[in-house]
Amino acid sequence: SIVEHAPLSSEFMKNTAGNQEAVTTASMSMSDLPYYFKKMNQMKKKYASDLLIHIGFEVDYLIGYEDFTRDFLNEYGPQTDDGVLSLHFLEGQGGFRSIDFTAEDYNEGIVQFYGGFEQAQLAYLEGVKQSIEADLGAFKPRRIGHISLCQKFQQFFGANGRDFSAEVIAEFEAILALVKKRGYELDFNTAGLFKPLCKETYPPKEIVTLARALEIPFVYGSDSHGVADIGRGYNAYC
Repeated sequence: SIVEHAPLSSEFMKNTAGNQEAVTTASMSMSDLPYYFKKMNQMKKKYASDLLIHIGFEVDYLIGYEDFTRDFLNEYGPQTDDGVLSLHFLEGQGGFRSIDFTAEDYNEGIVQFYGGFEQAQLAYLEGVKQSIEADLGAFKPRRIGHISLCQKFQQFFGANGRDFSAEVIAEFEAILALVKKRGYELDFNTAGLFKPLCKETYPPKEIVTLARALEIPFVYGSDSHGVADIGRGYNAYC
């Protein structure tokens, strides 16, 4: 599956703060879409005898901009084979802030805004719950991406996935219950293993165990942002 980051709402981008590189590099632009579909469909045909290639988007759940996302999916969803719905931005200091740009940016824009690392975890998990329940139309992705992305910089804050508070665990359990209820699936994302301040999968083992008890399906994802990253962690974890 090739699921490039879908374009962000221009209105949303006006309401972001912090390091603007976190926003400008977060997705393709609307003007990229014709080339993206043309190139990906060429690849599908070129390698059809060897590979089944799926084309789609990693769609950002933008809190408060659901109409934009629904309209985008209604227009471009029919051209896709696959998709992931992910949360990368939360309301924070000065506007919407990136969750996963740098530890310092996350600390300044999100953690301090919410009053601590655990409070930021809870805000992120609440956003994930909203994404699962949101009405984004018939082409809404059924796979929820990296539900523990809020842990990307956990070691910066002296934390890890083995010391979740009871309240955080309860929020993860609520997310899993919603995923199960809606018949969705989860992204088993190995990218976190290779992040120097994370060193765990998204989600970590403890949450995977809870999801398996509910028989929630996982789909492996390397979250590759370059050729060298494709398939990393697969042999060790899948």
